[in-house]
This record gives sequence, structure tokens and C-alpha cells, in this order.
Amino acid sequence: MTRPLDEDGYELWLRYRSLRQQPAFDPARLARYREQLQSVVPLGSEPTLDVASRELCRGLSALLEREVSIGSDPEAPGALVLGQRGAAALGPFEPPRQPHDLGRDGFALQAAAGEGALRTAILGASALGVLYGAFHLLRLVQCGEDVERLSMWSRPRAALRVLDHWDDLDRSVERGYAGFSLWSWQLLPHYVEPRYTDYARACASIGINGSVLTSVNASALVLSDPWIEKVAALAGVFRPYGVRVYLAARFSAPIELDGLPTADPRDKDVKAWWQRRVDRIYRSIPDFGGFVVQANAEGQPGPQRYGCSHAEGANLIADALAEHGGVMMWRAFVDDHRVPNDRSKQAYAEFVPLDGRFRRNVIVQVKNGPIDFMPREPHHPLFGAMPKTPLMVEFQLTQEYLGQGTHLCYLGTLLEECLQTDTHADGMGSTVAAIVDGSLHGHALSGMCAVTNIGTDRNWCGHPFASANWYAFGRLAWDHTLTARQIADEWLRQTFSNDPALIEPALGMMLGSREAVVDYMAPLGLHHQTAGGHHYGPGPWVSEGRPDSTSVYYHRADSTGLGFDRTPSGSNAVEQYFDPLRRLWSNPRKCPDELLLWFHHIPWSEPLRSGRSLWQELCRRFQRGVDAVRQMQSTWQSIEPLVDAARFAHAAALLAIQEREARWWRDACVLYFQTFSRLPLPEGYEPAEKTLEEYRALRHFYVPGAHNPFVARTPERPDPTRNQ
Repeated sequence: MTRPLDEDGYELWLRYRSLRQQPAFDPARLARYREQLQSVVPLGSEPTLDVASRELCRGLSALLEREVSIGSDPEAPGALVLGQRGAAALGPFEPPRQPHDLGRDGFALQAAAGEGALRTAILGASALGVLYGAFHLLRLVQCGEDVERLSMWSRPRAALRVLDHWDDLDRSVERGYAGFSLWSWQLLPHYVEPRYTDYARACASIGINGSVLTSVNASALVLSDPWIEKVAALAGVFRPYGVRVYLAARFSAPIELDGLPTADPRDKDVKAWWQRRVDRIYRSIPDFGGFVVQANAEGQPGPQRYGCSHAEGANLIADALAEHGGVMMWRAFVDDHRVPNDRSKQAYAEFVPLDGRFRRNVIVQVKNGPIDFMPREPHHPLFGAMPKTPLMVEFQLTQEYLGQGTHLCYLGTLLEECLQTDTHADGMGSTVAAIVDGSLHGHALSGMCAVTNIGTDRNWCGHPFASANWYAFGRLAWDHTLTARQIADEWLRQTFSNDPALIEPALGMMLGSREAVVDYMAPLGLHHQTAGGHHYGPGPWVSEGRPDSTSVYYHRADSTGLGFDRTPSGSNAVEQYFDPLRRLWSNPRKCPDELLLWFHHIPWSEPLRSGRSLWQELCRRFQRGVDAVRQMQSTWQSIEPLVDAARFAHAAALLAIQEREARWWRDACVLYFQTFSRLPLPEGYEPAEKTLEEYRALRHFYVPGAHNPFVARTPERPDPTRNQ
């Protein structure tokens, strides 16, 4: 067996390698592909149809090892016809028989036999729907699926499917672990890098239709005229791929850009300023998507500074956007240190009273959990608590709290876990997915967004497996009924190989990776145990700074036990959830082990379901996480001949780092908590390499995604190491 040629990962899941050279690929199926897919016939000349046609020719020619070119005869044998649904030239092709509505961007794929020859059609609700269908057909062929009897349809579940780039204008990336920002602002608009097209193409291939180019902590300068022209150049590249640009807007922009004395949303001059600025943006970018705003959090300005609510602040900007069809995405992240009871309750307390008071083009952006993108959290209590307000879920693909750039952690399982969680807000079936896709409460405006880790690294995301999280988000935002396993299988087949000898072991690695990280970082519901500032490495001892940004605030370790009591005897955060979850989580004997220390302060010697005491189970979970990483290393070594040498060596080196850092996490945390439990380590537990004092003395500077700690910050450039 010949080992695959070296690759650098730049092509992501759009590699289009010859199917004939795939191990164990059925030659008969390849022959059927070649007979069925001989030419591409677009019924129209829109730029997006042109993109779809060229993508199909490019992909099919490489996959089938024969030229597939653009033709003109939709009746020709082997024609692949592209058209919007209802086009007269579609002939025998009709959407599948199932009752459905393709919406604005859905598609149907249909194969039909005529006069002894197969022809195929991609029917789109729009030209963009045709493009999405083209990418889906290519996905099916890459994965070796049967398309001879093709008859299926698909439409996006969420209207907004958006990547959030936490990129600053100096090209640094807050919580970024894959190089610098993609956007070469100093060269725009005069030089548009080819990589921008490749970015838009990758996004479109998985149904992503929006990109927020700048961080919520970025300068207001991006709203100025010269920068709008730079943004317009990017929008022009993205447009044929259906990716709209959005910007993060600073609430104080009227003050910072034009010297207004206030940003009070009730002030008529402030209202006029936002209207003029929005009108100016749409003159350059007619399909501008809108804004995302973080207000009154992390020191960011907001309406509360003027005695106004989040709704009044959001509505100010939403009114300016409304006539252009723009959307105001208002983040529900709040961290008011004046509310010391429990930070996890704050967003609920501030936003639930505002339900129904937001404009129709406002969508409230809610993190998947109530704290801050932890390895595991319960779902955010706002989901289901604001039935009159569209909510979009916000995930973090950049692994700020999950190993950053060096740990393999497939987040498809985290996304699936959150989306399929039943909130019981309106009886059984009130899942997070049903809330954010608008179906539960009848909202047309719906969405999902994710903080991305895309940067200038050649493979886009740093770790050879990290792009799987980009892929998983896009696929689930399009269709949240897909499983994490299905998506990982697709990604592996397109990114590495169709070889079953590779797929099954690699699937096992990916599907178990997030649980491994939870075990060696935050088992049994622990959370926020990272080092301060950069959040790189363990820091359960962190106690300096704002209380609700410290580790000790969350773990509450003392001589009696461990965990944050959020029951009625404690902060009563559990009251923000619906029954039966409220009753279940309030009872320590019924609360799932995965959330036990999130909701309860448990005595060290308390027996758990396993029969082990809390202390014994805690140590076992930390050890289990380390063992899982070692198993991942062994699995990766076992499939070395099936992976190209370059990507194999890269992943192997990072797995070695992950194993070393998993031990660091385990030992630092267990030694620290042992100072409270005063119990011996369980039998067979590996001895720590360092003392607790040595672990506590470690210092890390210039960690990717964090700023130089010796450079002073300014009001115009807030500290990006604060939680977002």
C-alpha cells in the first residue's frame, strides 16, 4: 500500500481527491458516477450559478478523473442541470414528492432516467440554494454515497448561520490560536487576497451565510468611511457565495468617531448619527447584514450607562437598520460584578423582564451556557424564558477553555448536546434547537453563531483536527437533526480518506475527545478552573481580581467539600430552569454526575452513584481523562500508514503535548483540592511530577490569543484577556 502524499490542510474538506485511488472504493459505483455526471448545465447566468457550475466542474473532474465541463443541453445523457425551482427547462425534474417548502435557500436533488440515460438536477429555491445543493452533491460523491436514485431535499433550519471573528484591527485575534487575522486591512480595498475567496467558498460549502469580521472589543474605527470601503471589498468577494458581512459596533461610536457628547439612545442627535452611519454603510454594501453589539460587559459602553435598558440600546441601532433589512444581534453576555450572588443568574435577571420589548429585527445572542464557554455547562436558562424574543445560540469554536490550539477536542458532541437538550419551556420537545430555529415560538428571525478559530495558519485552524469544529457548526446550523457522529464521519471522509480502516478508529478519537478534555480539566460539573487572563493551563487557586472571574468563586472548595450550591439553600440559580429539570437538578441524589458540582456543594466523603466517594471519583475522572488521551495517541499511531506523513506528524506532536498537559491539569488540580480534602490519593494513582508550589509558580507569557502583559491597555483598545 502506497502512503498518501503529504498535505498541508489548506483545502480543508474540499480536497476532491480521485475516488479511484481511495482504498476499498467500489469501481462499479465510480463507473455509475461517470455515466450519470458528464456535464454541468446551468439554466441562468447569475454570479452564484456561475460559482456553482465552476465548483461542480472542478470537483467532479478531480473525483471522477475525467473532464466534466459546462454544457448547454439539459437533455443530454449525463447532464447535471442547475436551475431554480419552476424553471421551464427543467423538463421531467420535479422536487421530491414529500410535502415541503424549500424556503429561501433550500434545494432539492433529483435523478431521473430518460431514454436509457440518467440525468440529474439541482433545484434551488434561489441561485444560492443551487450553490448549497451543488456542494451537497459533491459531499455525497466524496463520501461514496449512491446518487443513482437520488431524490432528496434540504433547507436550513436557522435563518442566520454566522461565524464571529474576534479579530482586532491590528490583526491580532482575541482567543485565536491559528495565527493572525485573515483580514489584511492595510492592503484593503486595493489588494484582495485570493484566500478570501477560499474562505467564502468553505463557508458556503457547509451553509454558513454570515461573517462578523471584527471582535466585540474592537475599535469603533471600523465604522468610519475608509474602513467601510475595506469591508465593502470583502463583501464583494463573499457575495456570490451568499456570505453577508456583519460588523461589531461599539455603542459609544458616536462619541469616539464624531465627538458627540453622549451615546444616550434617547438623544435625537445620537439616533440621527446611527441612521446616517447605517445609510452610509448600505451605500457601499447593499447586502450588509447588520451589527453585533456587546454592551455593559467587560467595561464596554452600553445603554445602562445612561439609565436605559438593553432593549432601548438594541432598538436604537435596530431602527436605523430596519429599512435596509439589517439585523441587530445583541449579546446577552453580562458580568456586572455588583451582583455578587451568582454570575450565572445575571443574564436571566437582566433580559427576561425585557421579553417582547425588542424590535422585530433584533435577535438576542445567548451563549450555550450561563457562564463562559466552559468544557461542560447546563444550557443557558434564557433558552425558553423569552418566548416573545428571537434568540440565537452562541458557541465558541476557538478552544479558549478546551486546550486552546494544542488539544484535539471535537466540539460536534458539545453542540449536539446543547441543541438537543430539552428545556421543558413549553412541555416536552422544547429543545434548545427548537427555540433557536424559531419553530417553538413562531419566530421568522432565527439563528446560530460561533466564535471561530480561523487564522493565517496554512491549515486555517491550527490543529489538523480543529477544522472539524468549523465544519460541524455549519452542518448543525443548517440541520440540527444531524448527529455529531454523522458529521465527523463526513469530515473524515472528505478531509482524510474513505478508507474504513481509518474512519472507524479516527471516529472513536473524535467522538471521545471532548469528554476526555472535560475529565482532565473540569470533571463532575467543575467549571472556570483555568489560569487567569490567558486561560492557558490549570489555575484552581486563582483568587485575585474580581470575585466572579476567579476559580475559587466557582469551586467553593473547603474542608467539608467541593462545588457551587445553586439550590434554594444556596444561590438558587436552579430556580431559573423549568420543571422537571429544576426538581432533578436540585436533588443531589438525582442530579446527573456531569453537573453535580455545578449545582451542589458535596462532602468529600459523600458516596456517589459509582459507590466511590466524591474524592475518589474526582481523582478517577482526572485520571480517566489522561488515559483517554493516551488511547488517542495509540489509536493515531495505529493508522499512521493511512495518513500522509506531514499531517500525521503534526497531529502526533500535538497529541504528545495534549498528554503532557492533561497530566499537568490532573496533578495541579488534584494536589490543590487535596489541601482541602486532606484525603490520601486513591491506590494506583500516578504520582505528580511537581509539587503544588511548583505548579502554582508557573508563569506563561505571550500565550496565543492573549496580549503582552507588559503593554498597557487603553480605552480604545480594551484588554482582550478578559472573558468575552
